[in-house]
Amino acid sequence: MKDLFSRKINYMRISITDLCNLRCQYCMPEEGICKKDHEDILSLEEIVQIVKAGAKLGIDKVRITGGEPLVRNGIVEFIKMISNIEGINDIAITTNGILLPKYAEDLKKAGLKRVNISIDSLKSDKYKEITRGGDLTKVLEGIEEAIRVGLTPVKLNVVAVGGYNDDEIGDFINLTKDMPIDVRFIELMPIGEASNWAKEKFISNDYIKNRFKELVPTTTEKSSPARYYKLPGGAGRVGFINPISSHFCEECNRIRVTSDGKLKPCLHSNKEIDILDAVKNNPDKIEEVLRSAIMTKPEKHYLYTNEEERSNRNMFQIGG
Repeated sequence: MKDLFSRKINYMRISITDLCNLRCQYCMPEEGICKKDHEDILSLEEIVQIVKAGAKLGIDKVRITGGEPLVRNGIVEFIKMISNIEGINDIAITTNGILLPKYAEDLKKAGLKRVNISIDSLKSDKYKEITRGGDLTKVLEGIEEAIRVGLTPVKLNVVAVGGYNDDEIGDFINLTKDMPIDVRFIELMPIGEASNWAKEKFISNDYIKNRFKELVPTTTEKSSPARYYKLPGGAGRVGFINPISSHFCEECNRIRVTSDGKLKPCLHSNKEIDILDAVKNNPDKIEEVLRSAIMTKPEKHYLYTNEEERSNRNMFQIGG
């Protein structure tokens, strides 16, 4: 299905929980969050209904996010249900990797194709600081396990934060010399917990590219927001995602579903369409609500030109 700006919308990102086993400083409040009542969130079976309706409209790619999706009970069976939907060809998960050593093999067997792993430092003390208690060793084990079972290409998502990990950028890039992974640098976005300090700690991806001129452009997937480069002879790639300095709205092919049953046509907008009521009370209307949401996708985001439009949700609530 195409939106009003002739963009083909074939990608659904689904936040299946806003709970997480970490407390990253730019993502979640230190005290965590209160659990919602069951009637206020989508069950995994209800999310499957939404995906089935989306598939009828041309959705063929699904990414499962959180919070941390691997803390949701029933995640393996859920992936299996999604993989059995006609028309769905690609299923991926974005995770912090902590639970991958436990789940990677079963997820692969259930139909998961790929994983993106969020990791902002390769130093144990700094990783523990930014995540408020995370164990880097478990994440590294998760990366190795994902590669072993074939959840490839494994993509590492690194949010560049000034004064925190800007001294590790070279270390991340060097991982791609010998490992068949994509390391992707994502510009810090002024959303939720990061709203008040994102500008102060912001590092543009152009700055990184200018520092590491040995990187050479390489093939980039048409629908990917990342622009890819390689080290000469490198086994992996280095990607740059620039939602702030050079947004990619004209190529946006996605719609988002939150765990509390809202459709977000744009990550950075406050505009949300309720689908929870249709799912709970009128399932025949799910496809109609999805179609309506796709047709309200804005032409572009207005992060810095209209602050009233900016999303009030934290990143853990919308899954990025």
